[in-house]
Amino acid sequence: MVNYRRHFTPGGSYFFTVALHNRHASHLIDSIDLLRTAFRKTQTQKPFRIDAIVVLPEHLHCIWTLPDQDSDYPARWQLIKSVFSHELEKSGVPVIRRNDGSYLIWQRRYWEHTIRNDSDMQRHIDYIHFNPVKHGLVKQAEDWPYSSLHRYIRMGWLPENWAGVQLDDLDCGE
Repeated sequence: MVNYRRHFTPGGSYFFTVALHNRHASHLIDSIDLLRTAFRKTQTQKPFRIDAIVVLPEHLHCIWTLPDQDSDYPARWQLIKSVFSHELEKSGVPVIRRNDGSYLIWQRRYWEHTIRNDSDMQRHIDYIHFNPVKHGLVKQAEDWPYSSLHRYIRMGWLPENWAGVQLDDLDCGE
């Protein structure tokens, strides 16, 4: 088995990519309210701030900032995945289980990157918000409904036509 190395910084900010096991499924947007419930329940038990997020049909990207003295993002992801899986099954969606009894909905692993500075944060926020365009789901980022881009526009942090023009100037990436 591969020994993954994770970086843990109490109070740190982290970029994540989390994917469904079936990369052709669309459970995340088909059951967006269940996913929101999973995030809310987890935030109640183990607080964290969502700095940016985009939910696509079969994967999501987000940036979290954890409370001071806390670096336990694995427990939060375990809880989100578990709550969503249980809620999905309760809603009547056929759910397959692995031999060990765990749900075969999520990929077991996820991508994590510790945000290093303001520039790194901005690049990852831009990557998150531009991702639906990158995947060909919409022509303009603001057309995707499951994105924190709408909050950024509402708060005046980004213009309404963000990434609608001059895409060459957009420096975003993982």
